Amino acid sequence: MSRPKVVLAYSGGLDTSVAIPWLSEKGMDVVSVTVDVGQPVDLEAVRRKAEASGAVTAYVADARREFAEEFLAPALRANALYEGIYPLSTALARPLIARHLVEVARREGATFVAHGCTGKGNDQVRFDLSTTSLAPELEVIAPAREWKMTREEEIVYAKAHGIPVEATKTSPYSTDENLWGRSVECGVLEDPAIEPPEEVYGWTRSPTEAPETPTAVTIGFEQGIPTSLDGNRAPFHEIVLALNQLGGRHGVGRIDHVESRVVGIKSREVYECPAAVVLIGAHQALESLVGPRDVLDFKRGVEQRYAQLIYDGLWFAPLRTALDAFVRSTQERVTGEVTVKLYKGSARVTGRRSPYSLYQQTLATYSTGDRFRQEMSEGFIYVWGLPARTWTAIGTQPTALTSRAAKYRA
Repeated sequence: MSRPKVVLAYSGGLDTSVAIPWLSEKGMDVVSVTVDVGQPVDLEAVRRKAEASGAVTAYVADARREFAEEFLAPALRANALYEGIYPLSTALARPLIARHLVEVARREGATFVAHGCTGKGNDQVRFDLSTTSLAPELEVIAPAREWKMTREEEIVYAKAHGIPVEATKTSPYSTDENLWGRSVECGVLEDPAIEPPEEVYGWTRSPTEAPETPTAVTIGFEQGIPTSLDGNRAPFHEIVLALNQLGGRHGVGRIDHVESRVVGIKSREVYECPAAVVLIGAHQALESLVGPRDVLDFKRGVEQRYAQLIYDGLWFAPLRTALDAFVRSTQERVTGEVTVKLYKGSARVTGRRSPYSLYQQTLATYSTGDRFRQEMSEGFIYVWGLPARTWTAIGTQPTALTSRAAKYRA
């Protein structure tokens, strides 16, 4: 009798490494899937490790360009920041990985998919909901929700099964990396009163150790998407990689955030997102140059909801798709260049230009060449303030006016 197949989202980290023998002991053949979303690891070594750990088949997929163009680009156009702080690096990768899991599960004839998420985290929600949205017929298994092992016990289990892991009892950090950022949790970070030690950072220098000379970088955008760096055209994912390195060298992109998880608990997370911080700031600056005020005001509310949907695992929900259509429509004129100065942990916009700029110097200047008809402002203010004046006049009783006037009598 053949054993049922389960397709496992495999990173090569502690949880998924332990999951292979655990699922095998439960009577399943494990097919591992490792998706390259920009994490700096040897994917071939990860594939070999999966097979050595007991996977019957190990797939690897290069999805960096797919990740950038189909997930990061929409998030950038929406200036997606969860709680106004977190660029959603980990959250954005999960629906993409789930899509690959579903594709492999159908190819392999599997009836289950699995992931290494715990019952406390957000990623379990993202994997489960993405899978349900794409393939309701598949059943999701989350071993870490069932085995009730602590991280220390997982390390012991892994060693007993001959599986090498990077996590140790003295360095228990849990990390996740992709093109858009790096996240770190566990260990001393679980106390939000303690400053993160330098050892938790892997992409960014301490701002105090960053270069003394600032670096200015000019980013070219076409319809809201970066297309060039200092005049040199490049694919979006290569621009992200370059800005991660450049921004990290200047200490840009460190985020220390106590966030509200989907499951209802608070969690302290440390993120490194140099490219995301630089690009979102630059994109916002360009939008402010070319966008009408009412569109920008309305879009800010959409951006908050868009980020919430991503964080909550609802990438494939109809509302996210509908909001994306609106966001795309706002980007038709978001074309131009933005210059950002990187220095000691900061990324400051210092210049912006666009052929669609709504900033007109002949209207804004107070010098020679001023074309603004200042004499027209009095009539505009009269009409603009008419509702407020009418409201006050109708609602003010004469007796009240008399009593207030009495206070000013000599």
